[in-house]
Amino acid sequence: MVQNAWIHQTVLLNEAVDALAVRPEGHYVDATFGRGGHSRLILQRLSAQGRLTAFDKDPQAVAVAQELAARDGRFFIRHEGFRLLSGLAPASADGVLMDLGVSSPQIDDPARGFSFRNDGPLDMRMDTTRGQSVAQWLETADVSTLSEVIREYGEERFAQSVAKAIDRRRQERGPIRTTGELAEVVAGAVKTREPGKDPATRTFQALRIFINAELEELQQALTASLQVLRPGGRLVVISFHSLEDRMVKQFMAGHSRAVVDRRAPFAEPPPTRLAEVHRIMPSAAEVQANPRARSAVMRVATRTEVAA
Repeated sequence: MVQNAWIHQTVLLNEAVDALAVRPEGHYVDATFGRGGHSRLILQRLSAQGRLTAFDKDPQAVAVAQELAARDGRFFIRHEGFRLLSGLAPASADGVLMDLGVSSPQIDDPARGFSFRNDGPLDMRMDTTRGQSVAQWLETADVSTLSEVIREYGEERFAQSVAKAIDRRRQERGPIRTTGELAEVVAGAVKTREPGKDPATRTFQALRIFINAELEELQQALTASLQVLRPGGRLVVISFHSLEDRMVKQFMAGHSRAVVDRRAPFAEPPPTRLAEVHRIMPSAAEVQANPRARSAVMRVATRTEVAA
């Protein structure tokens, strides 16, 4: 059995699964398994004929999922990023759930390098079996690139100052290897921050998003969901920062509007592909019980026509 000292509290657990409107004999996709909170509740609502496919890049999450798959023949896990939803058969799913948050075990385990609160190797890869770590990337990234990444993905107004401080630290003392070293550098460059926020918050967010190509993968997964969902199937997405939520909001809105071809203004517009259902925020009680839920936003849409 996989042992883990860090417990994950699934955000919007019942709300997300309720939004999927689970049919007992349906096929559902948990595009970000994490530690399986949503998956286990979906399985409780499926009959013996139902099935659930999950994706995750994190080897630790996959190990947990493999244990579940060994006990439940309705469940299948794929050690892949959710951009590979496109590999599923067209119009084969009754619902797709994407929980975009970093799981508590990832944040709380210093060895993963996601958190500035506990010193550890500066890694931040979701999939530790492939790709560059943040430490490796920081060794060679120039100041201009550093500044652009931190500003674009972290929405950090002191991005240029942080980039210059990282470069100065590299020249004076060598590569930055740990989360504590990076947090110290950022704290010296960011002079003010919102009350209750660590100066390193935005820089760590930016580097994590960049090194894992999170926004690019989200865009690919959203597009793939249009092909995978059956008519009437639900798309449910939980976001945890403004960049993700803006992308999801624009995607759902863009596919919920009929677009008139200006070259043929009297022609019948093509059918919309989604119908927005609603937006849900965590309750005050959930935020009090799990502070990491405070920034969550869940958006729900329904597939409206047959996939191309």
